Amino acid sequence: MNVFVSVYHVLRDLVLFPVNAIKNLGKSKEERQQLKKEKEKSEQTDLMSEAIKNATSLSGNDTSEVIKNVMNDGKGDKSDLLTFNYVVKDSYGKQIKSSFDAKSKSEVEAFLINEGYTIESIELKKKTKLDMEINFGLKFNSGDLSFSLTQLSTYIKAGIPLIDSVRILAKQATKPAHRKIYEKLVFDLVAGDSFSKALENQTDAFPRLLINMVKASEMTGDLSSTLDEMSDYYTSIEETKKQMISALTYPVIIFIFALIVIAFVLVWVVPNFVSMFEEAGGDIPAITQFTINASNFLAHYYIHIIVTIIIIAIAYFVAYRNIKSFRKAMQTFYMKLPVVGNVIIYNEVTVFTKTFAQLLNHSVHITDSMAILSKISNNEIYKEIIANTMNTLSKGGKISESFRGHWAFPVVAYEMLVTGESTGQLGSMMEKVSEHFNNLHKNAVNQIKSLIEPMTIILLAVAVGFILLSIFIPMFSLYNAVEGV
Repeated sequence: MNVFVSVYHVLRDLVLFPVNAIKNLGKSKEERQQLKKEKEKSEQTDLMSEAIKNATSLSGNDTSEVIKNVMNDGKGDKSDLLTFNYVVKDSYGKQIKSSFDAKSKSEVEAFLINEGYTIESIELKKKTKLDMEINFGLKFNSGDLSFSLTQLSTYIKAGIPLIDSVRILAKQATKPAHRKIYEKLVFDLVAGDSFSKALENQTDAFPRLLINMVKASEMTGDLSSTLDEMSDYYTSIEETKKQMISALTYPVIIFIFALIVIAFVLVWVVPNFVSMFEEAGGDIPAITQFTINASNFLAHYYIHIIVTIIIIAIAYFVAYRNIKSFRKAMQTFYMKLPVVGNVIIYNEVTVFTKTFAQLLNHSVHITDSMAILSKISNNEIYKEIIANTMNTLSKGGKISESFRGHWAFPVVAYEMLVTGESTGQLGSMMEKVSEHFNNLHKNAVNQIKSLIEPMTIILLAVAVGFILLSIFIPMFSLYNAVEGV
């Protein structure tokens, strides 16, 4: 019954999504923003929000504070900030052009002077109706975070104050977007904000996990160690991404090349043989007729095919991003595929357990840890497991109860989770689980790589061989007919 309900929700959302999208096109920007806010507000009553509210470990103001921090991602209201373009010279006489968000021009001027720059010009950026909020490069990837956190930890260990350390990062930044983010951090630190608060003001650039880990380290006074651990964490995440990219790059290139070769043969080579067969007047075999029909279809409708593929791809990505039920259905499908599903599950378990271990080892409460994990994960299946875990905790149950027997959480990981709970060493056990499944993930990626390469080559050989066979069979028939004459 759950399967039919899920299918119903997916189909309903897919049907209603374009209708709602068309309705929204006729609305003003203010109306669309208001609808978005109302939608976000209504989503606060979902399973995760209810779980947080019902958690017995939270009470009074703490409950509302956790809900506010987790569900809103710490994003403050930036509607009153203006963007100013400025041109300055540093102490070496090098001209720097960038922008800064502040409430007034005087704030920008005071900040730039305080940083030792010589101001040449500061102008308010004019906004037009064509302006779009596209922030390329404003998000730090795992590699950037790992390198920056290592640098910051090194500077702090060397006795350099935090503000000066961030200033060094700003001056060393090669990307203008990163320089702007670092300068904003310096601005907030100078204004008296804590480092975690400064990071929280830049939630679009820094992940929620890092912000919470820094917040925990400020309570213990061990910021440099936390930065080192988070650097190692993001290094492992980056290595995992590179492994996936490395495993898929070669097969994708082979597959694209195969499509180009097949299309070339069908569009340009086959028609030449067709004309020859028609002049000879011989009977065309079924295999050859199939190839001819495919060639004619591709030659006459190639534009329609390309447009259709593009539309389907766009529709898929839009639906995947905006329709939760569709995203969950596709993630479930991918995770249940042979071999590929193991890669996804191993990766999700690795990230989940490693992040969970980091939070627990820094004395973050289990309930808060689960709330943070729910915002880090992009997988709806694991979000649902975490939400069920929150509800279980709110009723006085154990974490392992929500993971027991779940198809997306391997038995080995579950047994280690149970052992960690019973021994009081949950953090260290999660670290071991993370290491184990990280190795399994690497092996699974290598297995996919070893399987996809020969399969792609075989596919290319079969396709090209089929086309050549469809050409050679009638050629032999014509040759035999000529010999008989």
